[in-house]
Amino acid sequence: MRGLWFLATLGLVAAEDGRNAWLRYARLPRDVVKQATVPLSIVALNTIESSPVYTAGQELQKGIRGILGKELKVSHETSDGASVVIGTAAAFNESGIAVEAPELEEDGFWLSIRNDTVEIVGENERGALYGAFEYLSMLAQANFTEVTYATNPSAAIRWVNQWDNMDGTIERGYAGLSIFFEKNTTISNVTRVAEYARLLASIRVNGIIINNVNANAILLSDVNMAGLAKIADAMRPWGVKVGISLNFASPQTFGGLSTFDPLDNTVIAWWNGVTDKLYDHVPDLAGFLVKANSEGQPGPITYNRTLSDGANLFAKAAKPHGGIVMFRAFVYDYQTLNESDWKDDRANAAVDFFRDLDGKFDDNVVVQVKYGPIDFQVREAPSPLFAHLQETASAMELQITQEYLGQQCHLVYLPPLWKTVLDFDLRVDGEKSVIGTDILSGKRFNHKGLTGYAAVVNVGHNATWLGTHLSMSNLYAYGRIAWDPTVSEVAILEDWTRLTFGLDDTVRETITRMSMDSWLAYENYTGNLGIQTLTDITGPHYGPNPQSMDNNPWGQWTRADAFGIGMDRTVSNGTGFSGQYPDEVAAVFEEIETTPDDLLLWFHHVPYTHVLKSGKTVIQHFYDAHYAGAETAASFLPQWSKLHGLIDQQRFDETSFRLTYQAGHAIVWRDSINQFYNNLSSIPDDLDRVNIHPYRIEAESMTLKNYHVTAVNPFEVASNLQIVQSDTNSSAASVSATLNYTAGVYDLAVAYYDLYEGKASYELFLNDKSIGRWIGDNEDKLGFTLTRGIDGHSATRITFKGVEIKEGDVVRVDAKANGRETAPLDYIAVLPPGVVD
Repeated sequence: MRGLWFLATLGLVAAEDGRNAWLRYARLPRDVVKQATVPLSIVALNTIESSPVYTAGQELQKGIRGILGKELKVSHETSDGASVVIGTAAAFNESGIAVEAPELEEDGFWLSIRNDTVEIVGENERGALYGAFEYLSMLAQANFTEVTYATNPSAAIRWVNQWDNMDGTIERGYAGLSIFFEKNTTISNVTRVAEYARLLASIRVNGIIINNVNANAILLSDVNMAGLAKIADAMRPWGVKVGISLNFASPQTFGGLSTFDPLDNTVIAWWNGVTDKLYDHVPDLAGFLVKANSEGQPGPITYNRTLSDGANLFAKAAKPHGGIVMFRAFVYDYQTLNESDWKDDRANAAVDFFRDLDGKFDDNVVVQVKYGPIDFQVREAPSPLFAHLQETASAMELQITQEYLGQQCHLVYLPPLWKTVLDFDLRVDGEKSVIGTDILSGKRFNHKGLTGYAAVVNVGHNATWLGTHLSMSNLYAYGRIAWDPTVSEVAILEDWTRLTFGLDDTVRETITRMSMDSWLAYENYTGNLGIQTLTDITGPHYGPNPQSMDNNPWGQWTRADAFGIGMDRTVSNGTGFSGQYPDEVAAVFEEIETTPDDLLLWFHHVPYTHVLKSGKTVIQHFYDAHYAGAETAASFLPQWSKLHGLIDQQRFDETSFRLTYQAGHAIVWRDSINQFYNNLSSIPDDLDRVNIHPYRIEAESMTLKNYHVTAVNPFEVASNLQIVQSDTNSSAASVSATLNYTAGVYDLAVAYYDLYEGKASYELFLNDKSIGRWIGDNEDKLGFTLTRGIDGHSATRITFKGVEIKEGDVVRVDAKANGRETAPLDYIAVLPPGVVD
């Protein structure tokens, strides 16, 4: 039972840039502080400064100072006064402090709060540190409840992956450059590395892979090994072990050998030597992550060896040092898959490659499996590989960086998506086999203590870590779920909101409501019914481009044509993927009648006129869902706007900007997908919305000065299939039109395209009076993958609210091209209040 929640502030709050994330330790109001019973001192039962217990003592001092305004002395010996005492179970015993803590598992802790005495007992030093963060989280949320309980992790492996490149860029990173590398070397200033480790420790993450899975062997140089040691030193006090990704071909490309055959004695000796050297620099190195024979990466199959041969090469080298090998199951053919072959299916690949290798991996190998069989889509069927690795340790790979899900420019709270997989019961051999609580916990099989989780995070130098404040809820939630997959995603979100933005109920309720609506909204305005995200899979993975899904060997097919859509993955008539599941689950997915509608097109190819369980046809569901999703996205900004004054101005403004952008880009998505499938199927929208825009004035229909009309590619990302571009890349140009609307107050929205390598300038006029001006500089404000094209990635809009208009008024946009940006315009929308367009 929690204590009462109180308003964090009584007036405007100080600006914050997000660097402290949920560890702000903001001062509670004076009347709340009076209710807290605080010990007089802190006793940390370790004097070694690199020890997580020593760190915990310092963190407790800092947190209590910030939250309660009280300065507590930290000592390392017990005393008779009321204290916060923290240490391992062994240290408590050695100090003669009797506690009633039960036997704990690795990384577990026991927390006892009784009057003015607090005892935090960890099974190990990490566990004690986690207990300290738990206590501080309670204080920060004004929860002064007396408690006594123990908690243990659901899984031993709770790692994060960074896809950082040695040159400082980050693959699928949307928050600036790497905090680990620059110019092909490790960074020298590890301040931010330590800050990141602190955040990870606070959510009980115990390991990190710091470099890209598409690894560069230069990390193995002497200079970089020394730099790796410095990074490990910065993270060690926080209990976060460092590991690295390896390039399978390193013996040849970096070591000068003629081969990288995993069974070649010279290769084995080379890797043993490199591994020994790595552990000389970092004695507690967590181990290795390996991507092999995937998307052009080298691997053992090059030499007709098995994937287990490749994994065991590294496992044997790491075993004497206590290291483990995370071996990715993301192995598939991306060159010769043929969509015209009804049996070809990328989704089959993981099970096909790994099923017969179960039990052939060394006991310190963990197969790292993406949550779905394709690639971090907005909704996927759970990977059936988890049912086949019964004698091999496995970990689930999640993605916090929003590669396919809006790249941190769209609010998407991910735990509801993750829960669709974690809560799924695979029914292996007819027995309960829930992925999160039974399989990843090691209870069902994999009793080696090496199951768990890995999440691709990709923080960067942006002050907010991930590029935007609200996306940090996903990182926080990941740690909570990896510790306990049964915890409510709503409870996690409410805790995160209180820690990040304060205790105001309106703030908590608003952010919770928006966030919980966000994933389904994104699914609605992108890809529905299990068809995947419908983004540009051959490009940035960001904006709409449904045709890119098909007619290539990447295997993310929709098999859409003029008559139907969806992948037939049945055993009876399709690719056979459904048969990879245990019998009970396979039977459900084999039949259209028993397949849930939200995965219908994942498992079945059906006509657009197929009637869903809701009573709608597939195509009408597409139309309706895309309109509903865009409407939900449009509701986020008005909800957020009501928090003005309850959140500091900096974070309020930065979030407002992104929510405004999301509302506009959701309309781009809505119109593009609906226009594409309307064109393909020739089936009209029952509600007469698709391709009918009564509030728009198309740019190509306006009076043009130094502009010309062009088509775009893909065609569907332009309203009415056409746009205008300036005649030259440096000329001034304009469009104008006479308005035929009833007098009143309207919102004016201008749809345009904001390209990389250019900053066109614009000004909107009504009867020669300036309404507003802007520059096409989203590349400086948003972190999504940049594009040079006029497409679904660069499409955006700006809205000016509350403009008084009367019939006969003349609206005009003056523009000046810059660089590659030819001031492209799509339309102007004249919107009555409350109309989304």
